[in-house]
Amino acid sequence: MLTLIATPIGRTDEITLRSLELLKTADVVICESTKETSKLLKSFDIRAKKYEVLDEHSTSEDVLELCEICKEQNVVLVSDCGTPNFCDPGFQLVQACRKENIKIQSALGASSLMGLISLSSERIYHFYFKGFIPAENVAREKEWLNLKKNKDNIILMDTPYRLKKMVDECCLHLADRKILLTLNLSQDDETVLEGTPLKIKEQLKFDKAEFMILVYAKS
Repeated sequence: MLTLIATPIGRTDEITLRSLELLKTADVVICESTKETSKLLKSFDIRAKKYEVLDEHSTSEDVLELCEICKEQNVVLVSDCGTPNFCDPGFQLVQACRKENIKIQSALGASSLMGLISLSSERIYHFYFKGFIPAENVAREKEWLNLKKNKDNIILMDTPYRLKKMVDECCLHLADRKILLTLNLSQDDETVLEGTPLKIKEQLKFDKAEFMILVYAKS
């Protein structure tokens, strides 16, 4: 059996009691980084019986080997933080296990996506989830041109070191839209900014941070 476990995105005490029990009893813990996961488990005095790694460098052969493990043992999958398989490695393993009729379940928990939406000052009935914009300049510019045409609520993500770049791009391409920017959710320096991209740029005090952006629908 395979269980996908959401881990804290900030405060470690946001992990659920069910998730802790699943981590204690698992035969194998599949993770992105043994360093990050062992640090989390250690804070709850849990020692994994065995670790396996699934990250962006894992091959299709690696995934099939992990799938075989899921056939015979009680396996949990975690990412470095948040929900596995949400903009993180994991879907290949879910796909392989489903083909083999291996039971898959989810242990819910902290979610940066739902955290972002819950902090909105407007009712969100629907949204377009873009996630990460391409890093390569030509593809990135093309994506921004497409996003400018989208009048729906849009959710964007990028790596922490592109925070200022993303805000600058919002000023350039979405100057007439209101946006919500969340920074370091569930951490001591959690910050929430809402307004025009230019207003947010003026208020931004971070050079680097975990962030998500909600671009409000264009009326």
